[in-house]
Amino acid sequence: MTLTLAVVCCLGVQAQERLFNSASVQSPVVNADGTVTFNLYAPKAIKVEVTGDFLPPQKIEAGGRSYEGPGVAQLKEGRNGVWSYTTEKLDPEMYSYTFNIDGMTGVKDPANIYVNRDIVSFTNIFIVSKEKGDRGDLYRVNEVPHGNLSKVWYNSPTLKMQRRMTVYTPAGYDKGGKYPVLYLLHGAGGDENAWSELGRTAQILDNLIATGKAKPMIVVMPNGNPNCQAAPGEWSWGMYTPGFRNSGNGPTTPAVASIPESFMDIVNYVDANYRTLKDRAHRAVCGLSMGGGHTFSISLLYPTKFDYYGLFSAGLHIGGNNGNQPFAEQLRNNQEFGQQAARLFGSKPKLYWMGMGKTDFLYQSTVDLRNYFDSKGYKYEYVETEGGHIWRNWRIYLTMFAQKIFK
Repeated sequence: MTLTLAVVCCLGVQAQERLFNSASVQSPVVNADGTVTFNLYAPKAIKVEVTGDFLPPQKIEAGGRSYEGPGVAQLKEGRNGVWSYTTEKLDPEMYSYTFNIDGMTGVKDPANIYVNRDIVSFTNIFIVSKEKGDRGDLYRVNEVPHGNLSKVWYNSPTLKMQRRMTVYTPAGYDKGGKYPVLYLLHGAGGDENAWSELGRTAQILDNLIATGKAKPMIVVMPNGNPNCQAAPGEWSWGMYTPGFRNSGNGPTTPAVASIPESFMDIVNYVDANYRTLKDRAHRAVCGLSMGGGHTFSISLLYPTKFDYYGLFSAGLHIGGNNGNQPFAEQLRNNQEFGQQAARLFGSKPKLYWMGMGKTDFLYQSTVDLRNYFDSKGYKYEYVETEGGHIWRNWRIYLTMFAQKIFK
């Protein structure tokens, strides 16, 4: 009995010691010179790496396509079983990372409680800021008036279900007045939490509005999966594993309509339940990847309902049975698209804006769309940034787009 108790106590002390040693390590440490140091207590590890978007990207081949993946750097073992790595100077930004330990990938930093979920991937995050107003500062919570985020259920008659969206109302909304609305759409595999968590929407809008760079606005972030009511684990389907399009083990029942076809259900609910300015001049819609494709379709279906459109690394497609044709040929040959585009630009929207990363795997389709618009004399704005299909670019695009609308 005494021996058993001693063993139990010993194991408890060892567990506490491991917890104490891990908790006493600080990581990441943002140094005064702009470098960042990662520390991991792993006394029995043989090889430790850090992988993240602050490192030069590595090329990944998958499904016949080339992608940019996060870079990898080796940590060195120091005293007391603590492994460390210090970066070069980093630009102001929000970064994400995980550790690889002896072949186990995606290990979260036990010293860093700040984590984001992107579909099925969890990564630690940290922010680098050098001065007031830089990009890192824009993504932080600052001492400015704050808007509110709400998880809102609404009825979609077109999709025949109750659905959920995230709604940002700006500081001062409770004091009265009417506001313009930005509809902000996520990418494939995402949900109504993506833009508020990965995209830092509330922080970006709070900071832009507080400095007078953006107009106070309501921001509506719906769930872009027409066969889902809400984020995984937050509706009746249960705790399924989300996936990119048809991967994962989530809902497989086909939707009765698409998000663009059902989009006015969202607009009608927002107009009925919020103090909105209900005309075209005070409505904007934008989105990333799949959400950029939804925005593209919405612009064609409802050419006079919105005055501002933003396509961020858009996944573009048009209807019909020409999916095997190059996208440039689809644009030229699809008569319905030509008629819809003519109606849209004939109605003179105030802004049609596109952003794309130089190494994005969807780059060419936006080139094709721009060439088509150029051939027709349709006016648009285009911004090209470094990097690929990544949240870093989409936060930049939201920041830029939000400063252009409702002016």
